[in-house]
Amino acid sequence: MSPPAASLADVPPRLELKGVRKVFNGRAVLDGVDLTVAPGRSLVIIGGSGEGKSVTIKIAAGLMRPDAGKVFIDGKDVTKLRGAAQRKRAGQLGFLFQGAALFDSLSVWQNVAFRLVNADKTPRDEARAAAIAALERVGLSKAVADQYPGELSGGMQKRVGLARAVVAHPEIIFFDEPTTGLDPINADVINNLIVEEVKRLGCTAVSITHDLVSARKIGDEIAMLHHGKIVWRGAASEMDHSGDPYVEQFVSGRATGPITAGG
Repeated sequence: MSPPAASLADVPPRLELKGVRKVFNGRAVLDGVDLTVAPGRSLVIIGGSGEGKSVTIKIAAGLMRPDAGKVFIDGKDVTKLRGAAQRKRAGQLGFLFQGAALFDSLSVWQNVAFRLVNADKTPRDEARAAAIAALERVGLSKAVADQYPGELSGGMQKRVGLARAVVAHPEIIFFDEPTTGLDPINADVINNLIVEEVKRLGCTAVSITHDLVSARKIGDEIAMLHHGKIVWRGAASEMDHSGDPYVEQFVSGRATGPITAGG
């Protein structure tokens, strides 16, 4: 039996940004961003280069602090957490960095298990087994585990980054331009793996991308960031007929419109 509607309404967002502002060199990159993501939902943030998409997810993930505003996880303010509380919060999160951001000096399995070994203090044999299992879920064989990132193609490195992001069963995963630098076939593979892993974990996902094919595939909802604010939000299926001039210009790739080249 489904829970009563009232009880569903009482469930706080898994992630919420409220009035988030961030200034660099006198310019407000984020200027009052309000954003919520419900448990189990996948939100994709789109927008032009330099509009603050990466800053948004780094603040949401605790990798950067806002100058103003707050970040909430499950209704709890986590904006100023430090020490053990901050580490506990980090344990809820996974992050796939643009370009995978692997450690060249560590083997593939050590990259995947980095947090398990160094933060969670998981015994190395258990961490290795968990890393291999995660690699196999993203389509990489056990033989890859002892190789080094420099021996892998860009698509394989991205899969390793995804395995690292999901190995500890996070409640929220952030994807920073997950298909950048990949050909269309490898990009589609990564998109499919993201969808599969988010569904398998039942987690909440927040992604940023310029790739509208990826946005349509991995997102339940799309939010458009422009001039430091969310100017439109809707279902992924609504993006092509949003009625919003910013979204319409971005989706069509037109040079003319409310968005000017270079911001």
